[in-house]
Amino acid sequence: MFAYYFQLGMRSLKRNPVLTALMVMAIGFGVAASMITWSVFRVVSGDPIPWKSGQLYNVQIDNRGPQYNEPGNEPPEALNYTDAMALLRAHQARREAAFYDVALSVLPNDAQGLPFTADGYAATADFFTMFDVPFKYGAPWARADDDAHAAVTVISDALNQKLFGGANSVGRDVTLGMRTYRIVGVTGHWDPKPRYYDVFDGMQFADPPQLYVDLNRAIDLNIAQSGRNNCGGAPMHIASDEEWLHRECAWIPFWVELPSPADAQRYRDFLTSYAADQQRAGRFQWAPNVRLRNVLQWLDFNKVVPTESRISLAVSIGFFVICLVNTIGLLLAKFMQRSAEIGVRRALGATRREVYAQFLMEAAAIGLAGGALGLLLTIVGMQGIGLLFEPEIAQLAYLDFSLLITTLAVAVFATVIAAFYPTWRAAQVQPAWQLKSN
Repeated sequence: MFAYYFQLGMRSLKRNPVLTALMVMAIGFGVAASMITWSVFRVVSGDPIPWKSGQLYNVQIDNRGPQYNEPGNEPPEALNYTDAMALLRAHQARREAAFYDVALSVLPNDAQGLPFTADGYAATADFFTMFDVPFKYGAPWARADDDAHAAVTVISDALNQKLFGGANSVGRDVTLGMRTYRIVGVTGHWDPKPRYYDVFDGMQFADPPQLYVDLNRAIDLNIAQSGRNNCGGAPMHIASDEEWLHRECAWIPFWVELPSPADAQRYRDFLTSYAADQQRAGRFQWAPNVRLRNVLQWLDFNKVVPTESRISLAVSIGFFVICLVNTIGLLLAKFMQRSAEIGVRRALGATRREVYAQFLMEAAAIGLAGGALGLLLTIVGMQGIGLLFEPEIAQLAYLDFSLLITTLAVAVFATVIAAFYPTWRAAQVQPAWQLKSN
């Protein structure tokens, strides 16, 4: 029967092609606008590590006092060197990662090649395991390498392609920042969006890091940070590198892995106790002020989802709703024009349920045609998405099979829902009145 109703619906659509075209265009433009903005919103607002986001926590300790804090007495978003090293030595979490941004010159093995700069991180060994960084070759360095301040590095697959043609380069040497490092691992493709672990430096939508070196060795070599540092009201004059390390400047993001809520509470208590110890020692002149937020809480706190993506999505959905309201009016006019046909069918024994099935199937056909048009408009619109969003945001949007299926499904489902009221009105037609008047 559904095939029969579909056939009836297609015949009905052909009777008034102008009205049909208006409905198809309304659905097509509405669903395309929604899907284009959704393609951006789903990337920037998704959980970047859903299997583990409730176990990874960003650590904050107030090391400067309320006069330099954000509204709500929020501590700096990163730690200074003194606190970061103290937490690493205490080792109160299952895993702990401290890191900061670096930009190092890379010397190609080819004598004819020119040096270039690669961005990455000076990090501790747990960084890779904690954040589930995939490896194509080799593995991360061990905690023993952290303790030994080893000259080891992990490079990305993209950098490995550039330096070694994609071959397994584990065990080979590479010159970074005029120093020689031994490659212990090559990462696979790893580019979580947003980059939840480095919101402090505003890197949430940046290109993937290309290299990683040991944090302790980077400190020994005075490798400068390439990212942000937050010194509050501290004077800018620095007498030596050692003085810089022990200033109250926040520049080292610090994350811990805590498998359970009980572990998180114990670690929060430890942070409070640590801050209280610093207060008793005279370093802090204020009450303990610490924060411990998991991935989603951290992203929400930092408002990582761009405001324009939320606004654009809301506007496009509103536009789609307006298109559906117009479709309801057009369907109502179309269905009520066929009151005589409905009366005859009812007089011949058709039930209201069969009337519903026929007209909803006709609406589904309109939705399918509108979805097909919406697909074409979505494909075209994706090419101009940079006109709406910043380049680093726009480049994240992509068209995949799931978006295509979603476009068709939303178009059909929304049109069928919109057709319920016109169909209900059509099913209320009284056969006797129609037969008498016709």
